[in-house]
Amino acid sequence: MVQKISIVVPKSWQELTDTQLYYIYNLFAYNLSLGQIKTFCLMKWGKMKALHRYGDGYMLQQGKTKFVVTAELLADAIHALDWIDELPSSPVRISSIYKAKALDAAFIGVPLEKFLYCDNLYQGYLETQNHALLVQMAEVLYDKENIKINQAEKISIFYWWATLKSLLSRSFPTFLQPMPVGMDNLLDDNNIGKRLQDAMNAQIRALTKGDITKEKEVLAMDTWRAMTELEAQAKEYEEIKRKYGN
Repeated sequence: MVQKISIVVPKSWQELTDTQLYYIYNLFAYNLSLGQIKTFCLMKWGKMKALHRYGDGYMLQQGKTKFVVTAELLADAIHALDWIDELPSSPVRISSIYKAKALDAAFIGVPLEKFLYCDNLYQGYLETQNHALLVQMAEVLYDKENIKINQAEKISIFYWWATLKSLLSRSFPTFLQPMPVGMDNLLDDNNIGKRLQDAMNAQIRALTKGDITKEKEVLAMDTWRAMTELEAQAKEYEEIKRKYGN
């Protein structure tokens, strides 16, 4: 007898609730394969549990209904969660940690100063893998000093920022160009802090046009408004290079 089982799972990162984000980030923390992660998510979100092996397949239960699936059918079913393989198309994050509310996921309406500070920490984390930098980011992103975050929340911070940078890079491609191939690795110069601070200061100088009296005003600018201005300046510079060379 053929049984029909209804399984409803999220179709994208953007559909996930905080509880679902915690679940998937906890799985990431165990360094499982993507196939294993998708299988666990399918079972959890499809409200199923495995009872035992049954021949070449498995006896599963959903509610009061028990049914048998083959390994091949289960492997095919997890393709509904293939979106997990990629970064979210737009920023997602756990909306609150211990009642501390997160900033806007896309940083709309968030001051440039907070973006620059967090991006400095994020770049540092990429080079050093120092988890303390993710904690410092969380203090800003959730506006809470001395915030305590677990491994799942650290992964959420990383995914949030990586996706935000991807979104901004697509929105402002001239200004936010990737690091040129062959550029010295920041770890090689043993002075990562200074290198990152210099990069941040260069962005501030571009917006103030060298007028230090405008720095406070610039840092208070909305991140997207500041990026729009920096993109326009970058395009002007590229046009000058095209016409007159370096």
